[in-house]
Amino acid sequence: MTQSLTLNVLVVDDEPPAQRRLTDLLKTRDDVELVDVCDNGRDAIEAIRSNRPDVVFLDVQMPDCTGIEVVNEVGVENMPIVIFVTAYDQHALKAFELAALDYLLKPFEDERFHEALDRAAHQVEMRSADQLEHQLERLLGVARPDLAESENEYLQRIPVRTRNEVRIVTVNDVMYCAADGPYVRLHLRNDETYLIRERMKVLEDQLDPDQFCRIHRSTIVNLDDVEAVLPNHDDRYMVRLASGKRLRVSRSRRDAFEERFGIAT
Repeated sequence: MTQSLTLNVLVVDDEPPAQRRLTDLLKTRDDVELVDVCDNGRDAIEAIRSNRPDVVFLDVQMPDCTGIEVVNEVGVENMPIVIFVTAYDQHALKAFELAALDYLLKPFEDERFHEALDRAAHQVEMRSADQLEHQLERLLGVARPDLAESENEYLQRIPVRTRNEVRIVTVNDVMYCAADGPYVRLHLRNDETYLIRERMKVLEDQLDPDQFCRIHRSTIVNLDDVEAVLPNHDDRYMVRLASGKRLRVSRSRRDAFEERFGIAT
């Protein structure tokens, strides 16, 4: 979370003690502005639409309109970051189905509250970065699966999020791409690395196949950086990059790799 980030927070709870508990905890935070407090779901719907808060602490059990009904009425896509507040943990599963970031089970400790709010702040920061990234993509004409106008377009630049900015990485500067959980980590020639929220197969389809080759289910290599191909003892290959980094070629990619490099079998 950056120092400049201020969270606009809405509290929705029909019980005055619970309202006071949440608002007192929020007052201890320098990164929060309390935009409104509602004691029923109908007012919450109006407050969300008019105040457009970043985060809402939303009570699940309210007599006139439950927290879940609030989400359904506003629409998941139009909701701020949601932290459900509930006395019954069976509501947790339904909360996450409705894209809630987290939920607080009453009575909750101060530490648990701050943990949930810190997660929300990080999510708000990432959401802002996503919006900036999409603006940059449109400005730079970056080809992505949802933006590409032609099947013959390939990525030239990749927006990558850092803590304080969105940097633009030129694909020519990428030595190789490696799977990192559900995401991809770009390894650059200057030893910098960046994590992007993309799947390997999607990224592979967007990279020029004359320049990039997938040598493993978790690795895509820039052919311009391949210095040598090294046979392995188990009838596989390793590639050595100009940086000295060695990457393994998987057995399933062996035939395509040999054809690509013109290696006689």
